[in-house]
Amino acid sequence: MTRNTLILIIDDDHRNIFALKMVLKSKGFDCIAANSIAEGITLLKQFPETALILMDMMMPEMDGYEGIGVITHQEKIKKLPVIAVTAQAMQGDKEKCLAAGAADYISKPIDIDKLLIIIAKILND
Repeated sequence: MTRNTLILIIDDDHRNIFALKMVLKSKGFDCIAANSIAEGITLLKQFPETALILMDMMMPEMDGYEGIGVITHQEKIKKLPVIAVTAQAMQGDKEKCLAAGAADYISKPIDIDKLLIIIAKILND
C-alpha cells in the first residue's frame, strides 16, 4: 500500500462522505466521492488510478448490490475491489455483499481500525 492511494467513496449521505474523507486523508489516502453509483462510475472513468471503492449498500435509485453488478460488467473497472459499507449488520448481510461481488464488508458505524486493516489487506493482495 502506497501513500496517496486513491479511494472512491460512494454514499448518498454527505456526513458519511465527509467523515470518511477526513479520516482516510489523515491516514495518507486521497479520496474522491460520489452521491450515486452513476456519479461514481463517471468519476472512475475520470480517475482510472482509483485503487478501491467504499460503497454504501443502501442507496436510493440504485443500491450497492446493483452498483457492484454494473461495475463488474464494465471492462476497464471490473476488477476494482469494492468494500461494501452498510448499516445493515444482520446475519447473512456480509455473505450477501460478498456474493454480489464485494471484496470485503464493513458495517456502520465504521470501526476505522478495522477498515484500515481491510484496505491494507485488499491493496496488498
